[in-house]
Amino acid sequence: MRIIRYLVLLAAIGWSGSALAEDRHAGYYYPEPSSIEEYAARAPVLDGNDRKRRRDFVSGIVREIADEPYPPTYAMFAKGGDAEKLIFVAVQDGYYNTVYRARALFAALTALARQTPLFTEFDKDDRFTFFDLCYMLGFEQITITDGLNFTHQVKLIPPSFKKQ
Repeated sequence: MRIIRYLVLLAAIGWSGSALAEDRHAGYYYPEPSSIEEYAARAPVLDGNDRKRRRDFVSGIVREIADEPYPPTYAMFAKGGDAEKLIFVAVQDGYYNTVYRARALFAALTALARQTPLFTEFDKDDRFTFFDLCYMLGFEQITITDGLNFTHQVKLIPPSFKKQ
């Protein structure tokens, strides 16, 4: 429930975006991506997005995870000059080692995001996803890895930029 409240707080702050940069974190935080997809966002970008807002978003979720009575299955952090890259790394073997397991985590995060007033107000048709929330906050790339061999990356792009 605290994650939902934190998402609501961030939504109240304002509506903007920035450009994709090359991935210099591959080979350091995770192996080279084994799969890459583009997600054409369906949500507007919030004004006033900056490094601090994205880092505060991540810090809020990390605090939520730390408060849970069970050990976390992933670490989450933001990297890049403007903290525009969101990274999830499994901290236990057997987690997030396929694209399907990665998508399951994102689906669970989508379910949480859809309970926020932001999504209820702007997403009357219940179409927004966790990827849309990240796009709204100015994230440009989401990477998830098992920390061993598997890495999946999602490039968040405006709808008109999607490759045919």
